[in-house]
Amino acid sequence: MAVKKFIVGSFDDEAVLFPAVKQVRKSGYKIHDVFTPFPIHGLDKVMGLRDTSIHTAGFIYGITGTATALGFITWVATKDWPLNIGGKPFFSLPAWIPIIFELTVLFSAVGMVLTFCYLCQMAPFVKKDHFNLRSTDDLFVMALECTEKTNEKEAVAFLQNVGATDVVVDYKETEWWLGRYDKEIKIFEKGKQ
Repeated sequence: MAVKKFIVGSFDDEAVLFPAVKQVRKSGYKIHDVFTPFPIHGLDKVMGLRDTSIHTAGFIYGITGTATALGFITWVATKDWPLNIGGKPFFSLPAWIPIIFELTVLFSAVGMVLTFCYLCQMAPFVKKDHFNLRSTDDLFVMALECTEKTNEKEAVAFLQNVGATDVVVDYKETEWWLGRYDKEIKIFEKGKQ
């Protein structure tokens, strides 16, 4: 597990957070992430995040579903188990369209959900460390990732100047892992020393 060092600033209001993100980006600090209790319109643009490509993944999954349905039905109806039903041809595409459509939607939906969960590092029985538990309730949290060039004291003072009510230097695991928080907390405490 890779434990990294972060400078975490907590903000009470989105009106303070939004300009703070702009100022942090202008100053050249590396923003790891911003955690908010509700979506903030335009925050992704201010953070410099690119648009998602999940719609492209959905299209690829949909085409895979279409090809799978068409290929399987064609194989069954023409090669493996051809049935003569009222003189209908073995390759009867109009009759297969509802099944092909449903498999397209199924592959697309399930594929996009799994892709989203992978990209957001969400899965059952997987633990993800939180910078501040109040970020899901009423607090806005900005985490700056410390690099070799980051001066801790300057970054803490900078976050306080842009409106952070509480600024702490913290060590957190950024990847996901299986296990329990109370067992892994010892690893984080060792990293602080």
